[in-house]
Amino acid sequence: MIYTDGACSGNPGPGGWAWATSPTGEPSASGGTSHTTNQRMELMAALEAVRAHVGQAGPIEIRSDSTYVVHCFRDSWWVGWQKRGWKNSQRQAVANRDIWEPLIDAVNQRGDVTFTWVKAHNGEPMNEHVDALAVAASLGFA
Repeated sequence: MIYTDGACSGNPGPGGWAWATSPTGEPSASGGTSHTTNQRMELMAALEAVRAHVGQAGPIEIRSDSTYVVHCFRDSWWVGWQKRGWKNSQRQAVANRDIWEPLIDAVNQRGDVTFTWVKAHNGEPMNEHVDALAVAASLGFA
């Protein structure tokens, strides 16, 4: 299981993303940027987690408190986006396409990635851990 999270101080504002597989910090990664949104950071966390596990054998489960990320794969939103030329169900351009495309490609190339939603700030240790990592990453850009 890989836990992911994104954080943003202001929306938009400085933000951070993080992923981790254990509370000891190994393996894990985080990063951020000075001007972003929470949704973009949630996506970056998932993308970087999948990228970091390209050569790993066996299935990957991404656990995220982002319904934006989880529902895209659970409900196959991306299939409709591609069929409509990267338009959402309201015929508007899909937000964050620059991150969605490589994430969808990476997930599809592996073929064994699943997404599970976890409730945010509910005391689940790993979700709290990646939240703290993402917040810390965002502070470097505040």
